[in-house]
Amino acid sequence: MKYQRLTKEQLEELHTEFINFLATQSITAEEWSEIKANKPEVAEEEIDVFSDLVWEKVLNNAQYLEHFSKDQIHLFELKEDQMNLIAIKINNETIDVTTNDGYDWLRDNLLNDEVVFYNASKEYGDDKNLDKFKLLQQGANITKGELYYYFEKIIQNKN
Repeated sequence: MKYQRLTKEQLEELHTEFINFLATQSITAEEWSEIKANKPEVAEEEIDVFSDLVWEKVLNNAQYLEHFSKDQIHLFELKEDQMNLIAIKINNETIDVTTNDGYDWLRDNLLNDEVVFYNASKEYGDDKNLDKFKLLQQGANITKGELYYYFEKIIQNKN
């Protein structure tokens, strides 16, 4: 397994897609019931293969990731050959941008000396989807990029 198995809830949500996946493997509903009952290891393997296929599609389609921690925000733009990063660091221990008050403080104090912006680019390793997946495992979320664009404009205006 390359990524991680989908949760029971995720599998339930993708029930129709999983049935189609089994059909491409020429596995009928009756055969699937038999496999689950008599060959649970084969059933697990099929779920793992399906999970990897779902993750591949999700990661191929992901264009932006966001990761928030107490004093930092990391915004990633996932390009074809590299990822671009906008990082915002708050050098004030009383501010926690994961809270509404902390985020409001940041929004109102973007030009404050305690707010530092960083910009970087990094080429992917051997497997760009694995690089993206690792960021998700560290707590990043897939987004549409609104925050990335917002802060990109602010950085461009500062220069």
